[in-house]
Amino acid sequence: MRADLSPLIAATSRWLTRAYPACGGAFASALCEVQARQAVTVAAWLRYPTVMDAALVGLAGPGGSARLDWISGTEADGGGPDGTGADGTDAWRSWVDEVVASWAACLLTDPELAALAVAGLDGGDHTTGVPMEFRRLLAPDARDREAAALLRHPDLLAPVSDLHGTQLTNLLGPGQALIA
Repeated sequence: MRADLSPLIAATSRWLTRAYPACGGAFASALCEVQARQAVTVAAWLRYPTVMDAALVGLAGPGGSARLDWISGTEADGGGPDGTGADGTDAWRSWVDEVVASWAACLLTDPELAALAVAGLDGGDHTTGVPMEFRRLLAPDARDREAAALLRHPDLLAPVSDLHGTQLTNLLGPGQALIA
């Protein structure tokens, strides 16, 4: 059985690429999106390592982007009481997970941490029987780096990565059991 974290992964990736947009045209946007999605996927699988964890976040919800919006200065455009657009167009923001966004920011700015994180996924509920490739996260080429210059800039992402980065570092530290 596989857990469905796709709404959380999609919303958190979307938040990252809106807060730290691609540098260039449509192709650069696609490259930036892939890098964000790979980082968010790894972070989400680490944060919710079991099918039960994923099911619980699916029921309770991840918390939304309000704090991230405030910290990054990318607050929602609309005027709804919950920070969404009047027509509900920003409802996806309720599926953004702050911890996952913070961990993804850490992975995007620290290649060694990203490699540890991907290695830590092996044998988990999300990776059983599924081929994993996170090349754009782990080994971005020059075009990837250029497209995601803002998304991978440590100083720009620091306010987000500092929120929960220590928790990720502790999780991936020596002697830690990553998969429950």
